[in-house]
Parts: sequence; C-alpha cells; structure tokens
Amino acid sequence: MLFNQILDMPPLTKVLINKLFGDITLGGLFPVHSRGPAGVPCGEIKREKGIHRMEAMLYALDQINSDPDLLPNITLGARILDTCSRDTYALEQSLTFVQALIQKDNSDVRCSNGEPPIIPKPERVVGVIGASGSSVSIMVANVLRLFAIPQISYASTAPELSDKSRYEFFSRVVPPDSYQAQAMVDIVKAMGWNYVSTLASEGNYGESGVDAFLQISREAGGLCIAQSIKIPREPKPGGFDKIIKRLMETSNARGVIIFANEDDIRRVLEAAKRANLTGHFLFVGSDSWGAKSSPILDQEDVAEGAVTILPKRASIDGFDNYFTSRSLENNRRNIWFAEYWEDDFKCKLTRAGIKYDLGRRKCTGEERIAQESQYEQEGKVQFVIDAVYVMAHALHSMHLDLCPGSMGVCEKMDPVEGSKLLQYIRSVNFNGSAGTGVMFNENGDAPGRYDIFQFQLSNTTNPGYRCIGQWTNYLRLNAEEMQWSGGDSAVPDSVCSFPCELGERKKMVKGVPCCWHCELCDGYQYQLDELNCDMCPFDMRPMPNRTGCRSTPIIKLEWSSPWAIIPVFLAVLGILATSGCIITFIRFNNSPIVRASGRELSYVLLTGIFLIYLITFLMIAEPSAPVCAFRRLLLGLGMCITYSAMLTKTNRIYRIFEQGKKAVTPPPFISPASQLIITFILIGVQLLGVFIWFGVVPPHTIIDYEEQHPPNPEFARGVLKCDMSDLALVLCLSYSIVLMVTCTVYAIKSRGVPETFNEAKPIGFTMYTTCIVWLAFVPIFFGTAQSTEKMFIQTTTLTVSMSLSATVSLGMLYIPKVYVIIFLPEQNVQKRKRSFKAVASAVTTQLSQKEDKQNGESKSSTIVPDRSQ
Repeated sequence: MLFNQILDMPPLTKVLINKLFGDITLGGLFPVHSRGPAGVPCGEIKREKGIHRMEAMLYALDQINSDPDLLPNITLGARILDTCSRDTYALEQSLTFVQALIQKDNSDVRCSNGEPPIIPKPERVVGVIGASGSSVSIMVANVLRLFAIPQISYASTAPELSDKSRYEFFSRVVPPDSYQAQAMVDIVKAMGWNYVSTLASEGNYGESGVDAFLQISREAGGLCIAQSIKIPREPKPGGFDKIIKRLMETSNARGVIIFANEDDIRRVLEAAKRANLTGHFLFVGSDSWGAKSSPILDQEDVAEGAVTILPKRASIDGFDNYFTSRSLENNRRNIWFAEYWEDDFKCKLTRAGIKYDLGRRKCTGEERIAQESQYEQEGKVQFVIDAVYVMAHALHSMHLDLCPGSMGVCEKMDPVEGSKLLQYIRSVNFNGSAGTGVMFNENGDAPGRYDIFQFQLSNTTNPGYRCIGQWTNYLRLNAEEMQWSGGDSAVPDSVCSFPCELGERKKMVKGVPCCWHCELCDGYQYQLDELNCDMCPFDMRPMPNRTGCRSTPIIKLEWSSPWAIIPVFLAVLGILATSGCIITFIRFNNSPIVRASGRELSYVLLTGIFLIYLITFLMIAEPSAPVCAFRRLLLGLGMCITYSAMLTKTNRIYRIFEQGKKAVTPPPFISPASQLIITFILIGVQLLGVFIWFGVVPPHTIIDYEEQHPPNPEFARGVLKCDMSDLALVLCLSYSIVLMVTCTVYAIKSRGVPETFNEAKPIGFTMYTTCIVWLAFVPIFFGTAQSTEKMFIQTTTLTVSMSLSATVSLGMLYIPKVYVIIFLPEQNVQKRKRSFKAVASAVTTQLSQKEDKQNGESKSSTIVPDRSQ
C-alpha cells in the first residue's frame, strides 16, 4: 500500500518544497508550521522551532559550500519539507525523498504525437536532516530504512530510536532521553527526593521519556513513583484540572517529572494556578521545556523553582549575524520566509489576488530582524548545523576513499550508496559549531552532555533561567545557586515519609518501598538497622537514643544505704550486748547464777547469738567468693548453734520432770558433757549439709540482671550477689527452723514445771516470740520477690529478723542474769542443792496441789451465792 501511494504521487505536486540545487542533495524535515486543528494539516507558522532551524540548515550549507577544504568542488543542495508537527503528515511529505529510487514503467504512456514522454527524473536524496519530534522521526525512519537512506536528527530524543534492529539508518546529534532520564534521576536524588510523580504527553517522546525514567529509577532504587499520568493528545475540557487533582491525591510527592510538549506544559501550569497551588509543585522538566520562555509565559510564579534540562549548547554567533541580515530581498530561496516576516513584524504583505487585511499594517520590506522585533536564537540551531556538518564530513571521507584525486563526484559516488554512507556517518569525529566533539556510539547516539537550568524569580538581579549545573555521564550540581519559591535556598521536600528519628525503625508500607511508618524501638530494644529493632543482650540496656546497647550498671548493697544502716546498727548493739554477757559470764564463771544456768551450754548458746549478729556484716559486705563461702557457712550456723543449745536445754528439763512423774531415778544424758555432745551432734548435721553444698556447687558470685529489670531500661541494674537463690536460703535456714519449732514444742510441754524450776519459762517465751518474728519474716521476704528493691528489702528483712530473734534470746535468757550478777549481787548466792529424788517429790506435790485447787474452785462455784445480784 505504501508503494502504491508513492507510485501514484506525481512529482512535486503534493508537497510544498523549499529547494536548493547542488551536486549532492540532502533532505530536510522541519516543523515550519504547528499542528492544525481537526481536518487541517497545518496551523500557524513556528518562528523559532521552524524557521530558525530551517535557516540553520541553509546557513550550514552555505558555510560548507564556501569551505575550500570540505568537499572541494562539490556543492551540497537541499530539499526541505514542512512536517507541520504531525507524524502522519510528515510521512506523506517524506515520500518524495524516495521517488527517485523507484523505477516506474512508463512504456504504455505516449504523447499526443505518439512519442514517449520525457519525464524528468526526481532528484536523488542521499541523506535526510531531521526530523524534530520523536514521533515524526520514527514514522519517517520506517520509510527511509526501506530505501537505505541515512537520517540524522537534530532534536529527536526518544530512547526507542536507539534500537538499531528497527532504526538502523537513524542517527542523532542530540543524546537520547535515556541519558536525559538518567540525568533527571540524578537530579532528583541529589535534591534528596524519593517520592515523585511523572507527567508525559501522549506520543513517543513523552511516553518513552517517562518509561526510561521509570526504568532507570527502578534500577537505581530508592525512588518511588506516586503517580504516572499521561496527557492525551486531544485533552477534554477540564482535563488538566483533573490532572492537578490526581497529583494532589499524593500531595507529599511535590516533585513532578514532566516529559511534555510546550503546549501541555503551559496548560499544566495554568491548571496549577487555578487550583491555587502556586509554589506547591516542584517541576523537573525535560529538554522540551529547556530554557524556553513560551511554556511559562504569564505563569512565571507557578514555574518558579522549576529545574529543567537541555542538551549542552552554545549560541552560534555566525548564525545570529546571518539570520538578522535576512530580508525579503536576499532570502527568496526560503518560500516560508514571507510568512515568517508577516508574523514577526505583525504586518501584511500585498500579494496578487489576495485582499489586503485592513486590521494590520502593510509590510514595507525595510523592517530589520532583532531591531524592530524580538530575536533570540532557538536552542536547537547548534544541533541542526552539526547534523549538516556530520553529513558533509561523512561525504568528504567517502569521497576521499572512493574518488581519490577526483575534483567532483565520481562514478563510485553516483549514486551514493546509503549503507556505505551510514558507515562513514558513524565514524565521524570533529569539533562542532559550539566547539564540542561530535561523534556517535554504536547506537548512533551522541554522547550525553546537558546543562541544568533553574527558573528563578526571587533574590536575583536577572530573573529567568539560570544554569546551575551540568551532566556529562555524572551530575555536577551547584546546590548553593538554587533558589525556590519565595527565594528560599533550602531544598523543599518531596518524600513519602520523613526520616525516622534515632531509635526508630521503618515499618514499610506494603508495595511502596519509599513509604513507611516510624516505630520506636521500645523496652530493651535498640535500632539494629533502619528496618529492624533487636533486643539488647541480657547484661546490657539500650542507649538513650537506642542506636546501640550499653552495659547495665552493676549495683550492690552499700554500707551507706538506709537498707544497711538499720541492720548494722542493730547488729552492733547486739554484738556489744552479747560480748558484755560473755565477758560477765567469764568474769563470774563460778558464781551460783552462771553455774545454775549451765555454763557449758550457755557459752555455746551465746556463741550462736554472736554469730547471728555477725552474719549481718557478711550479708551487707560486697559479694566475693570468700564472703559467699562465709555466708553459706554462718547464715544457718548461728541459728543452728543457738537453737540446738536451747533444744537440748528444754529437752533435758522436759525429760527430768517427765521422769520424775514415773520414778525417782534420773533420765539418761542429762549431765553437762552429755548435753554438749547432743548439741554438737545437732550442729554437725548443719555443718555436714553446708560442706556437701560446698562440694556440689562451689561458692561464687553472680550478677543478677533479672531482679532489677523494670519496663523502663533507664532504671535497669545488675545486682552483684552470691549464688544463693531464695530457695537455697530457705533450705539453709530450714534445719534451724526445724530446731526452733521442736524447741518451741518442748517449751510448751515444759510449761507446767514447778515455779522454782523456772528456766523453762524464759525459753518458752523466747521461742514464742521468735516464732512470731519469723512468721512475720516469711510474707515480707517472699512478698517482695517482684519488687525492683528485692535485694535490699530481703537482705534487710533477713538480717533484722535474725537480729531480733537473737535479741529475744539474749534478752530473755541472759540479760536478767547479767543484771542480777552486776546490780543485785546479794541474790547471786548458793541455794540448797536438791537431789533428783527431791525434784521428783516436788513435782508430785505440785501436781497434787494443782488438782486440789481445781476441785476446790469447782465446789465453791456451786455453793457461793452470786454477789452481783
């Protein structure tokens, strides 16, 4: 079908061609006119993107044809077509480039005289300069590749044109959007953004650019796309307002990457202004925005801070001189120049057959460009010139190889073979019109060289676009030269979530790697990495900022602590009192009271009391292996000695009086020596258990981190203590408690002895009081097991309880005797010694009297009247 269209097209009838004759003809494709409304192919003339670029090609041809060293004696001509910024129209126009390559059978065509017609052969185009838009270049490239015609674009940047399996005859002197997209990704990352949206005009340029940006951002990582919106070719009324509304659905994504044509950019800015969002969006524009004023005209406040990118370029002074000197008289070769003249000077030329427009002034032809109209060189002029020079250098190298010594086009270059010319095109390497190197990679792409601009309004002497950096395979950005809305120099944020504070981890939002919620690493957790918290080791606690762990402070019961002062005070008083008793007993060892109290067991019992007081100092002392060993040994030993002696005494009394009820013979083992042996046997059981404990588990210290492990780790402490658990402590005291309970039982049984044998009563009172003390000890000791002050409370409770029980024993049994010895010596006299028989008789008499007394009380209760009546 395509060939039929070409064959059916009469030469030079369907297209408007700007023609320049030469030995070798180059094609040219330029958007001289904008896209027309529905049903009309072309619209208004495009002064910069159309006429400037086309004149740049003519200027370059003039320079080459006048250069004696480049293609000497060979003149380059041109056939230039208008694409009207529409791909389908450009395809129709470009079909004229391939007409000369098609052999048409005209054998059946005859003139009126019967002679065969003379049909001029269309001029052969060896290469094409253009097109501008990527969609136009793609459409044209599909045709030119069929006829092996090389094509060099000066503005098409779509990444898909790098695919040489589809566009092998396409080359370009501008870098592809893949480089541009990489530069834009680098810009976004340099500003610390990780959450942006993208806008793309429908078509190859916009969609390919955004696709390249998305692919590179995925490969680079750390960048998320909030919205990816396509702008339709023919947007409906209110369509741009809806686009702004969609962008605001993810308002944190203030950065907007925009690959769009000038008209779409302008309408996006207008919609943002209507929505009262001036200063909210941070635009990063592609080279279609570049440093142009037309997209931001009357929308400067919305565009403030926009960062744009443009292939590195320079203004060509020679072209400025050339173009500003053009007039209607000296530029008749440009068939569109008259139309440009009318648009530029806002006047009307008089043409035959065309009615003069009374609303516009008449052109005089004396107007001058840049004097009576605004002029600024279009940004792609440099690349148009470079593209023409690439073709010239390739033809020059080809001529040197194929036509050595020939002054013109030789037979080997007539016609020029497109595939060979392509090889020479890809091999060029020269300094272009701006002084930068012109070359191609294996895909026919120019190296990536970009200038980075920012549109600035505030705090600057020259409002407008300011170059703030460059990109040549890597980004060089002068951040200190950047200014944002209101003149702020701080880079605004465009992030989904702000960085978490120290000690907080990121809880990622599913499917959006740049969005997260911050969660505090609480309790004993620290921040392992940005995504995870981990527990500190058991002997450590987190730092205040929770970025790591630190050692938990080690504490012990200090001598200066209130928990230690009271037990020490009681222990010191007890030791002094016990020492006083022992000294008194030694001093008055042979006195009647000392002898009557059982000297041998008294010294044993006083020793036990002394050890009970002494254990307080071991319980408060800093734990160490020797201290722990003495704790094990003495904790139960003092009580064991005390209650073994008391048990032996109460048992002796009980057996004596029980035996007295039955017979007059004394019971066995009541002598002092027997009493000592029994006592030491009972003590030996305690010592045996302790030494077995030593052998099984040698005494050592531990640091207990569980005891003071509150929810707030700032109050966590490691407690230095001996390896004695609560259970071990109870077992250590259990034997003494058994002795104490047994002694209490015998004291109860011995409560009925004669009053003259009153030693059993003080022992009974002692045991009753001791039991009360230890019954109070149990709930206090075990009830504080969960307290953070457990060690202090339990230590104090234990030592005070032991001191109280020792004090009770000392106060009930020995303080009264010492008082009599010292202050009442007249009572410390020898009483009549009684035999066991006398004791037995006394017991029998006392029991009889008690029975008679009880009977008498019973009788009197029956005969005595009630005196209360």
